[in-house]
Amino acid sequence: MAEALQDLLGKGQSVDASTSEYISYLAGQPVDALRSSERQLLSQASNSALLSIQALSKKTYKAVVSSAESHASLQDSIPALSTNVLQLSRLISNLDSQVEHFSTNVSKAGDSRLIARRRQVLKLLENADRLTDLMQVPRLLSSTANISPLGFSSTLDLYGHIQRLGALYPNSQLVSYVLSESEASIHRLATDLINTLKAPNLKLAATLRTVGWLKRAIPDLISSAPAQDMIPAVFLICRFITLIATLDALEPLRLLAEEERLSHGKPGQSRSNGQHTERFLKRFIEVFREHSFGIVSMSKSVDTNLGNASPDDADLVHPLPSALSTFPIHLVGMLLEPLRVYLPAVKDKVARESILTQVLYCAGSLGRLGADFGMLLAMVGVSEWVDLVKRHRLLAGRLESVIGDYR
Repeated sequence: MAEALQDLLGKGQSVDASTSEYISYLAGQPVDALRSSERQLLSQASNSALLSIQALSKKTYKAVVSSAESHASLQDSIPALSTNVLQLSRLISNLDSQVEHFSTNVSKAGDSRLIARRRQVLKLLENADRLTDLMQVPRLLSSTANISPLGFSSTLDLYGHIQRLGALYPNSQLVSYVLSESEASIHRLATDLINTLKAPNLKLAATLRTVGWLKRAIPDLISSAPAQDMIPAVFLICRFITLIATLDALEPLRLLAEEERLSHGKPGQSRSNGQHTERFLKRFIEVFREHSFGIVSMSKSVDTNLGNASPDDADLVHPLPSALSTFPIHLVGMLLEPLRVYLPAVKDKVARESILTQVLYCAGSLGRLGADFGMLLAMVGVSEWVDLVKRHRLLAGRLESVIGDYR
């Protein structure tokens, strides 16, 4: 039936599968159905297909238009690509010749300055962090030196490391710069340590610590003499400066004593027994006794702590004698001169004996350190000194006998 219908329609064998399937469908339908509902079904199917085509075209028309434009540009792009491919082939051959030339010039077997420079740059790049740390060393050294006195040891250790770097790399500008900046910090540190030795109430423990740090710092700053020769002299100078500054504070009392001395024996002046002179001498002797004993005793400890430098048979100058060997003589001269000048102005016997007793105690204090100057008082014209010494020795003997009885 379907074949007859195809022949009737004149389609024959030139129909596709969809048409053949639809003709077979029509052949199976009754005539009434074809007349009544087939046209409506075809209209609905056509309308559905139209809606589907419209929806599809709405979604894909931009892509279709873009694709069409791209395909249209292929007419120009393909010839340009062909031209670029030809140029690239020529450039590749040129690149190959350049690579061969480069490999010939910078081979490992050849001595190339370019390769050496590249290696140097790579090494600098690898050590960039270390170089940055090295550049920060002067600031670190300055900050540790300011943490007084906890940072002094760390500062000296860090400076020793910088000196080792300077010995390993003497031609490095960076190391030379860091070393020069570090030397400035060490100079400031040495100045702070010397100022510490000038402190009024310096204790032995602080003295030994400061001297130990100076012993490490001074050889790096002054290499012409050993530290064992310089530090004791530096210590004595610092303490002597402190003593002079303390005695200078007695200048108002000295001026009053000077007025009494000048007015003594002049006609028309009120008679004075030397009260201001007594106050000045007592205060002077008290300060002198306290400081002189501390200076000499701590100086002995400093000498012991430093030790003696190893003698050199070829050196006829070193080791130098200790500065402490002649320093007590200078100290005693400082005490005897005010006594010689101002003691005659004190006329009261009790006051004179009180002053001389203080001098006796001062001589005894220094005598414990090997610097008794009692015999030198005869040089300043103190006539009652001998009787005073006899009296004190007699009292000391009685005290020892009493103590011996109780034992």
